[in-house]
Amino acid sequence: MSCSFRFHSSALPAAAAQLRLSRGLRPPPSRRRLHNTFSPTLSISPPSRPAAIAIASPLGASQEASAMAVSASEGGGQYDLLIVGPGVLGRIVAERWQQEHPGCKIFGHTATTDHHSELTQLGIIPSLKGSAVQKVPYVIFCAPPYRTDDYPGDLRVAASNWNGQGSFLFTSSTAVYDCSDNGLCSEDSPCVPIGRSPRTDVLLKAENAVLGAGGSVLRLDAASLAIAIMKRRLRARVFVGCDNQPLSRQEIMDLVNRSGKFDTKFQGFTGTDGPLGKRMENSKTRAEIGWQPKYPSFTEFLGLSN
Repeated sequence: MSCSFRFHSSALPAAAAQLRLSRGLRPPPSRRRLHNTFSPTLSISPPSRPAAIAIASPLGASQEASAMAVSASEGGGQYDLLIVGPGVLGRIVAERWQQEHPGCKIFGHTATTDHHSELTQLGIIPSLKGSAVQKVPYVIFCAPPYRTDDYPGDLRVAASNWNGQGSFLFTSSTAVYDCSDNGLCSEDSPCVPIGRSPRTDVLLKAENAVLGAGGSVLRLDAASLAIAIMKRRLRARVFVGCDNQPLSRQEIMDLVNRSGKFDTKFQGFTGTDGPLGKRMENSKTRAEIGWQPKYPSFTEFLGLSN
């Protein structure tokens, strides 16, 4: 099964405990300074090193990774997983996947070797994208589009590493929905027509490559929902992750002020131009996957009462 996700601000609480997002905000234990611009972020500590993984080798990171890849290519397990773009989301998925499937092999395709040694310590077998790897039953693609000249092509390469058994999932974005007036959108809402926007063209062409290969799309980066979808082994489907309690940007910042988590109060936005965005609803995804976000709303994520 292959899937893709689209993300929207109403999904902030669902993703809050799992990843770093430019559209979200995670209140830290200590008080921080909030500048008068709208660029909140979620913070997360790197996943702890799995207790079952202990690697001590005199080899360099690249040599060690190559040796592990050679060993891994000798055979595949029924829960082996390839993560294309093992950043924050990918590492959380890897940690949880290892917990659910002890003994499985997890491969990570990256654009550079900068973090290979970290990935190795986390039990992920790293290699540069485009490297030969055995076909695996599970593939999740969570690499961003800005580091490549051919994003849809990268998805087709990822699909070629899927053996067609378990699941193939692509994390996309709710930006593809053709709505910018604060209207309500769901899984089946119309998408932006190809040719209108270079940004959405890239995402939609990537989604089409995944759906054409039998994979699925998730329009949100949430590890718990991604894993739940992969375990269902569905084919050529589109899912959305959100909390079904949509808020405007102003409402988000009003709640942030109310929370008392920051020294400086948000005074206002630097500009009012641009689209209003959209309000997401994902009852269809919840009913089919049986998934609920960790926090029912952004308000509860901040520890406030409704």
